[in-house]
Amino acid sequence: MSDTIAKDEVNVPAGKEPVPTTPEPQTSGGPDAAGASGDKKKKKKKKKTNNIKNIALMYPDGKYPEGEWMDYHQDFNLQRTTDEEKRYLARDAENQQRWNDMRKGAEIHRRVRKNLQNKLKPDMALTDVVNIVENATRKFTGVDENGDHVDQPKSQGVGFPTGVSLNHCAAHFTPNAGDQTVLRYEDVMKVDIGVQVNGYIVDSAWTVTFDHKYDNLLQAVREATNTGVREAGIDVRLTDIGEAIQEVMESYEVELDGKTYQVKPCRNLCGHNIAPYRIHGGKSVPIVKNGDQTKMEEGEHFAIETFGSTGRGFVVPGGEVSHYAKSAEADSLPAPSLSRAKSLLKTIDENFGTLPFCRRYLDRLGEEKYLFALNSLVKHGIVQDYPPLNDVQGSYTAQFEHTILLHPHKKEVVSRGEDY
Repeated sequence: MSDTIAKDEVNVPAGKEPVPTTPEPQTSGGPDAAGASGDKKKKKKKKKTNNIKNIALMYPDGKYPEGEWMDYHQDFNLQRTTDEEKRYLARDAENQQRWNDMRKGAEIHRRVRKNLQNKLKPDMALTDVVNIVENATRKFTGVDENGDHVDQPKSQGVGFPTGVSLNHCAAHFTPNAGDQTVLRYEDVMKVDIGVQVNGYIVDSAWTVTFDHKYDNLLQAVREATNTGVREAGIDVRLTDIGEAIQEVMESYEVELDGKTYQVKPCRNLCGHNIAPYRIHGGKSVPIVKNGDQTKMEEGEHFAIETFGSTGRGFVVPGGEVSHYAKSAEADSLPAPSLSRAKSLLKTIDENFGTLPFCRRYLDRLGEEKYLFALNSLVKHGIVQDYPPLNDVQGSYTAQFEHTILLHPHKKEVVSRGEDY
């Protein structure tokens, strides 16, 4: 989920097969593949089993897969031990639980996105797309209707509303109730998914297209994000990461309908550190050189995300708001005077706390006729609204994002998968 500084259905063109940009890895058939045709009838009769269940049942020992380990390539003492490492080891048990919670969230994230990737196709309603993601997340975390943690909605589950921003809209779009938007063959869709376990959020995103003309745009942004991941590390200045990202992204061009565009970073969108139950922890990771001398620190979690555009490379808010979150200063502000606003705030506190939410989540909880009360909470600064962020109409934006953990001697790309 990004940090900021500042419908009609269309059929697939004839002869074109929709190909996702992040296809699942294929395995070879092996020597028995040729003989498999004889079993086709049996295979067709086999009923598919639903593999979406509480992930804790799949890992009975409670230990979840580690992410991709990467060395720090910056020039600092990798052998530092003494008092600093002793202090780290003293709090190792606490850290191990935190890392394991994030690995659990990351494993759920990988399974959720694979489930979606297997189902995505043109002409899908965006409401169906987000429901696939969020229902699977609730089942994997056990906060679904019949789950073990249904009475503990803040313990784990959806980390923030699933973003499905299209084309010139770069971030912060999820459908509200009644939205009829459909994913078309020619669309560029950013899928931004959050999973949280005990408040530790895994934030990771990728871009979906069916038309290969966008391949260079996606490649530019994917490589820019991977560059940001490589450059990140303890004591690294944020501006240096942004400079490296900018250099990679601006080295790409994309040709669309006979016109060539340089891929531009969306300069007022950033990555960010992640705090418990807060998707934006206070530090912003730029995707251009901006002079910020703030450094990354040991033990921090960061979402490294980049956005590339064929437009201006600058986003502005616009469109119907769907994303909200309780303000960090809310508890120090006067209580709302409207009784309806008070009851709505109680629902928000009990189910989300400071985690982002959207109108669909309030609908799901049975809240009705709440928009005036919600706007009142926004007006008084108790709740922050996050409108969609858009580049110029007619442009295309892409996004890739990973969550990284800064361990004392290595970094862990916890959200890394076979897809991206």
